[in-house]
Amino acid sequence: MILLHETENCFQALKLIDINKINKAVKILAVLKTKPYNREDAVQYATRWALGRNPRFYDYTNLGGDCTSFASQVIFSGATVMNYTHVYGWYYINGNEKSPSWTGVDFLYQFLIRNREQGPFAQEVSLSQIQPGDIIQIFFGNQQHYNHSLAVTKIGFPNNPDQIFVATHTPDFLDRKFSSYQWVAARYLHILGVNM
Repeated sequence: MILLHETENCFQALKLIDINKINKAVKILAVLKTKPYNREDAVQYATRWALGRNPRFYDYTNLGGDCTSFASQVIFSGATVMNYTHVYGWYYINGNEKSPSWTGVDFLYQFLIRNREQGPFAQEVSLSQIQPGDIIQIFFGNQQHYNHSLAVTKIGFPNNPDQIFVATHTPDFLDRKFSSYQWVAARYLHILGVNM
């Protein structure tokens, strides 16, 4: 008899639960499970490894270029979290076990813009909104897609291509002026944070 009474109490309690309030709480918890992107760590990594290779990561220079792998390494230094979702995630285990977004220019863009799961996420912004630790991707016009990923290391004033400095692999540069590139189009990826 006591068990039946407790069961009835549970059903009554469930009727009082407002599903909209639960959904709102879940959304709030999801927001709380993010952390800031550490731009200082990202820039320190870019500065340390722009003119060399971190032995922890495979060098893709002879396999189409190492620029986006380097950009991913920079982002990882500021994020410290990877997304191990097969195919659509963003991760590196070794030279053969990595996501397409770790080394592919367009794949990295798609991951950062669309990511709602674990790992870093970004927004495409205007040049004036770019910050150190962010990524610039450029299109040279000689292929049908964006060709190159650059990590922003410094920004002067005023914020224009002549005052933005980048680090990159293939070819390797540290603090190269963004204005020195001959590009047809550019997109600016501002890392907003990291989903835990």
